[in-house]
Amino acid sequence: MAFGLVFFTSSIIAYTSALLIPGFTLALGFLLGGIVSPPDAVAAATVLKGMKVPKRLMTILEGESLINDASSLIVFRFALAAVLTGTFSMQEATGQFFMVAGMGTVVGLAGAHILYVIHRFLPTTPPIDAALTVMTPYILFLCAEQFHFSGVMAVVSGGLFMSYRAHEVFKTGSTRLNMLGVWTTLIFVMNALVFILIGLELPEIIRGLGSYSIADGIRYGLIISAITIVLRYLWVYPSAYIPRWLSAKARRDPSPGWKGPLIISWAGMRGVVSLATALSIPVLMDNGVTFPQRNLIIFTTFVVIFVTLVFQGLTLPLVIKLIKIEEIDDIMPEDEQQARIQLCLDDVAIRLLEKYGNSDAEGNELIALYRTTIKNEVYNIQQRLESFECGEIKHKEIKKYHSLLMKIYSEQRKELFRLKKEHAFEDEEIRKAEVQIDLNELKITGSGHL
Repeated sequence: MAFGLVFFTSSIIAYTSALLIPGFTLALGFLLGGIVSPPDAVAAATVLKGMKVPKRLMTILEGESLINDASSLIVFRFALAAVLTGTFSMQEATGQFFMVAGMGTVVGLAGAHILYVIHRFLPTTPPIDAALTVMTPYILFLCAEQFHFSGVMAVVSGGLFMSYRAHEVFKTGSTRLNMLGVWTTLIFVMNALVFILIGLELPEIIRGLGSYSIADGIRYGLIISAITIVLRYLWVYPSAYIPRWLSAKARRDPSPGWKGPLIISWAGMRGVVSLATALSIPVLMDNGVTFPQRNLIIFTTFVVIFVTLVFQGLTLPLVIKLIKIEEIDDIMPEDEQQARIQLCLDDVAIRLLEKYGNSDAEGNELIALYRTTIKNEVYNIQQRLESFECGEIKHKEIKKYHSLLMKIYSEQRKELFRLKKEHAFEDEEIRKAEVQIDLNELKITGSGHL
C-alpha cells in the first residue's frame, strides 16, 4: 500500500486527468497524482480515536502513512522535473526512483548515527535535546537533497532509527516529557498552519484559474476524488487476499474478512501532506514563464481533500458501527497487559533492592518502606491477575534513597526495551509504562525543565 497503491493511484489519475482536463499533459497528470495519492495518517487516527477498531488495522494504516508520503513525494519530484524540462521517461523515472529512495535511506541512517552520538555522549539538557529533535529532520533532508537523493526517505529512515534508540538517547524523564509537549504542539501548529495557508491562498487561486471556471474546477475535483476512493478499494481487497493464496505463512494469520479491508479502504482521507505538496509547486518555470495549470492543480487538490475529509471522515465512524467489526487477533486486555508489564518492572526493582539495598536499608526507613511497597504491589498484582508510604530523615539518607530509585528506573527502562524487542506486549502499552516511569522520576528530579 505504501508504494504500490501510491504508484497505482498516481498512474491512473495521471492518464485520467490528461484525458479529462483540456490542456493537461501526462507530466502534469503525474504531478497531480503524486499530490493526491497519499492518505493522511493524522486524519485517520483522529477519526478512529476512541472507536473499537482492531489493532491490526490501525497498525496497517499507520505503517502505510509512514512510507506513502515519501513515495508520493518522489513521484511528485520526478513529475515536477518532467514539467520543468519537458521530457519524461517512465523507464528512466522508475530506475531513478529506486536509486534516489535507496540512497536517501542510506544518508538518513548515516546522519542518524551521527546525531545519536551527539545525543548519547555530549552533555545535553532537555531543551537542547528537544531543539535537536526539531533540527534533525531538516538536517537529514538537506543532506540527502544536497546529493540529489530523497530527503523524505532520509527523514523517515533516520527518524525510525532515532525512535528505536530513544531509550538510550533520551535518558531522563524530563527530556522525554519535554519533547512530548514540544512535538504535540508543533504537530498541531504545523497542521493548522497549512490549512490556514490554503485558506488564504484560495481566493487568489480561484482568480488565477484562467479559462477554467469554478464549476469546472469543482467538477474535476469531484471526479478525481471519486477515482481516488474507488482505486483504494480496487487495491486493498486484492492485496488482502492474494498473499494468502500465494503463501502458506500468510494463511496462518487471521483472515481479514470483508470488514477489515472495508475500513482500510474507507479510511483513505487526504490531508496536510497533499496540501503542503500542492503549495510547493513553483509559481514560475525556469525560463520565467508561469507554471502551467498551477492554480487548477491546487484547487483540485483542495476539492479532493475537502471531499475525502468531510465525506469519508464523517461517515467512517458510522460505517464502523454498522458493520460491528470485532478484534481479529487474540489480544490481551489492556489492563492485564499493564499489570504484567508492571510485574516485570517490580521484579527488576526487587532484584536491585536485594543487590544494592540491603546495606543501605539499615537505619533508612525510606528504602525499607519502598521494599515493602514493591513486595505488596507484586502480591496485589498477582492476586489481581489470578482473578482477572516518615519521620525526620537526614539529607544523606534521602540522597541514597533517591539514587537507588534512579538506578531502578534506569534498569526498568532497559527491561521495557527488552520487552519491546521480544514483541511481548504492544508498543502502545509499553510506552504507557515508560511514561509512568518518567512521571515517577519527576517526583525526584522535579519538573523545572518542562
